Amino acid sequence: MIARFALATVLALSLARPTVGAELSRSGYADGMRVLLPLGAAAGSAVAGDWEGLKQLAFSGAVTVALTEGLKHTVDSERPDRAGNDSFPSGHAATAFAGASYVYYRYGWQWGLPAELAAAGVAWAQVEDRRHHWVDVLAAAGLANLSSFVYVDGRTPDVIVMPIVGGKKDSFGVLIKLGF
Repeated sequence: MIARFALATVLALSLARPTVGAELSRSGYADGMRVLLPLGAAAGSAVAGDWEGLKQLAFSGAVTVALTEGLKHTVDSERPDRAGNDSFPSGHAATAFAGASYVYYRYGWQWGLPAELAAAGVAWAQVEDRRHHWVDVLAAAGLANLSSFVYVDGRTPDVIVMPIVGGKKDSFGVLIKLGF
């Protein structure tokens, strides 16, 4: 089943490759991966016959998007490029991390870590293109991961590896949970 999940995910994500000789811009990457990460996760689950997981992805993704949109219209946060007051949290990062965190919590860190890194690329692109502040993308990542943590049941619960960033001082680390 995991092999079918991997194959479907790789096929879905291969659609994100630029054509030969074309450059992939940061904003193009962010625009594509915000859709392809959840779509790849859904395709992988569908091909693997993981219908329960697909329902959990839909629910946790809907919660993430609802919270993100609610906060965007509640919190008055100006974008770095001054293109509006709906900067907090980042919608691109929220949807990318919704797909990535689902894969992480449902299928384990071996599949989830690369997906989370791809979502982190979306967050980085949004900040580098001056569309969002770091707090916007970190909040989006937090919302998506919290939603997946609450609503997604893991198929491989023995090992959890979770990156941690933040605190009062600039810091990072890794939380590892081993089941016995």
